[in-house]
Amino acid sequence: MPIDDQELAGLIARAVARLDPTIERRLETEPQAHLDLAVLTYRAHEESGRLLRSAVSSARAAGWSWEAIGSALGMSRQAAQQRFGHRPSPTPGTAEHRQLIGLTAFNEIDQLNEWGRHGWHSVGFGPLFHDVEKSSTQWEHRRAVIGSRKARDLEAKGWERIGTMWFPWTYLKRPLDAPAEPGEPV
Repeated sequence: MPIDDQELAGLIARAVARLDPTIERRLETEPQAHLDLAVLTYRAHEESGRLLRSAVSSARAAGWSWEAIGSALGMSRQAAQQRFGHRPSPTPGTAEHRQLIGLTAFNEIDQLNEWGRHGWHSVGFGPLFHDVEKSSTQWEHRRAVIGSRKARDLEAKGWERIGTMWFPWTYLKRPLDAPAEPGEPV
């Protein structure tokens, strides 16, 4: 069951306070602590905005329309698309760099691993795409929920994180001890 706004506010406040364990004590006596709290809260606000953009991108990758996303966020389709629909410029198509487009939350890992057998590995991503780079070895890709045990276990086993994250996912890759298959996936 989703939590109510008051409980959410409490969780966020505790998270901000945990960024500086001395902040609560210092607020009683140090004017500087109030400015420090403003900085910590601003950082949380900025990160929350990044998480929202990633969550909207994730919803789009899962097949949700701008109409549905706008409705869920209490705004129009057009407002949601204008606010969250910006895409980075595609990577130029060269022999060593490609952009795989049309990827969704349901097919992206299969597609990345297919391309990985041919030596391509993800170097960046966004809504419905991954930028890939060619190498001479095969690659394996995985996706895990940010902060999950699975993500931590993969990183402990030497998997390399790709970029930062795309809420709620973090993407990881590792080279395999096998030469890339010739050609490209169909």
